[in-house]
Amino acid sequence: MTLSQLRTFALVARLGSLHAAAESLGVSEPAVSAALTALRQDLGDPLFVRAAGGIALTPGGRALADYAQDIVGLADQARWEVSNATNDAGRLKIASTAPFAEHAAGRLLDLFTKRVPGAAVDVVVESAEDLASLLQERAYDIALGARPAAPAGNGVAERGLESVAFLRYQRVVVAAAGHPLARLPGPVPAARLLDRPWFAGPAGIQGSSEEGRWLASAGLMPDIIRLSSETEALAAVRAGEGIMLALGHIVRTELQSGVLARLPVAGTPVTGLWWATTLDHRRTTSMARTLQRFAGTADATSAMVAPGGSRGLERRGSKFHVALWS
Repeated sequence: MTLSQLRTFALVARLGSLHAAAESLGVSEPAVSAALTALRQDLGDPLFVRAAGGIALTPGGRALADYAQDIVGLADQARWEVSNATNDAGRLKIASTAPFAEHAAGRLLDLFTKRVPGAAVDVVVESAEDLASLLQERAYDIALGARPAAPAGNGVAERGLESVAFLRYQRVVVAAAGHPLARLPGPVPAARLLDRPWFAGPAGIQGSSEEGRWLASAGLMPDIIRLSSETEALAAVRAGEGIMLALGHIVRTELQSGVLARLPVAGTPVTGLWWATTLDHRRTTSMARTLQRFAGTADATSAMVAPGGSRGLERRGSKFHVALWS
């Protein structure tokens, strides 16, 4: 059992798919399968079985997933501390897309700066369309949230960037419990959604996102009202003013309590991923690589999706621009 095998298994367990793990690692799916086969033989457990849409972990696989995340995280932290023992890594410059900054960045970076000695971060919200060029220009060390948009015919790796998926999310169509669409029997026809105002945060719904691709596949082109945050958009929906694609784990409590209603729309929930993107391994900083790996640990995931409390970053003026220190 090697660290490389554990890292591969931890990624497969988190993403739920060999294909997604291979894409994230930048290797072929057979290479991922070979690493897992060796691990399964070493441990004498199948670890996972094929299931609809991906894999399902066995009891042994679930137990290993927890250990694998911890072992990989400790190894990465040890590697960083050794390589930076005599070197002040300085401030980590982070670009974040707006939804991630609002819903998860605060918790992730607070935990990161507590766990990694000497870590200091500075965060600015940027558009997903600008992330690739900003990283190439070294305006930032790492981008969190949406995967940088790629020009036609060019993948992230071809532009000298490395993206690692670290958190899967789902978006659902929600309305106030008393909204007319919430009282319809059965599935809500897509055409009916166009009769109502759509709300979103400042980024809107970008065409390169999974949400944007879902709208396109459903033939929906709603006029989206952008507010200064998704929290404000959700408040408008809660007041009965319209509908929105909300993050499932953010609205879970209000759906359970009956304050909001999930509209049964074909193709939803829409599943997406948040990514940590850096320059390739030859050009990125050790601190950026450490954060990229830390974001996928079990502790980081638990912190980002845990219910209650503040999740995002403090807003200053028209953008988030926050410094955090350990």
